[in-house]
Amino acid sequence: MSTTEKEINQPVRKGSFVQENAKSLIFIAGAIVVLICIYFWYQNVYLTNRAEEAASKMYKAEQYVGIDSLANKAIKGEGGYDGLEKIAEEYDNTKSANLANLYLGGIYLRKGEYDNAIKALGKYTATGSPVADPLALGLLGDAYSELKDYKQAATYYKKAADKADNKFTSPMFLKKLGLVNEKLNDFKAAEEAYTKIKTQYAESQEAAMIDEYIARAQAQVKQ
Repeated sequence: MSTTEKEINQPVRKGSFVQENAKSLIFIAGAIVVLICIYFWYQNVYLTNRAEEAASKMYKAEQYVGIDSLANKAIKGEGGYDGLEKIAEEYDNTKSANLANLYLGGIYLRKGEYDNAIKALGKYTATGSPVADPLALGLLGDAYSELKDYKQAATYYKKAADKADNKFTSPMFLKKLGLVNEKLNDFKAAEEAYTKIKTQYAESQEAAMIDEYIARAQAQVKQ
């Protein structure tokens, strides 16, 4: 029998894989430890530091928003101060960047830059805030409505009204939902939105003259 045949016919020894690959396995184990260390450093040091930096820069940006939300200072910054665009881009995955996108969406909307508004608001991540989350959805509805994409607008107005669920913003979004549904010739859906204002938010400002809107939608439904 040849040497090659003897090698083939020899039984495989237990532990031979570990013995033959000991160096590789040690390297893999070491790499895993390093990756775990990097992960914890990223979560507890890097992200924390970035969040603090972003928060400090947001302070000045918010001041610019308060002074004049249409000024480019809020968007682009001034001198050594970063604007909302840079904060949103360079400090992603931070609360400040998330808020910056919400601010940007509102500013772009007021400036008539509807595509930019949609882009910024699309980057906003829900935080559980009963104010900010519905507002972001409602602003998206406004942007799509201005672009005459009433189907998308209706989708976001409905989400905003459902998420807000309060007597201040829900009726506002429901009224907008009714109006865009009328644009879509879906007068039954418009009637339902207006009726919800009357039955669930009777004390709201929108409810004061909502009977006229209900009657108008019902007249179209009967045709």
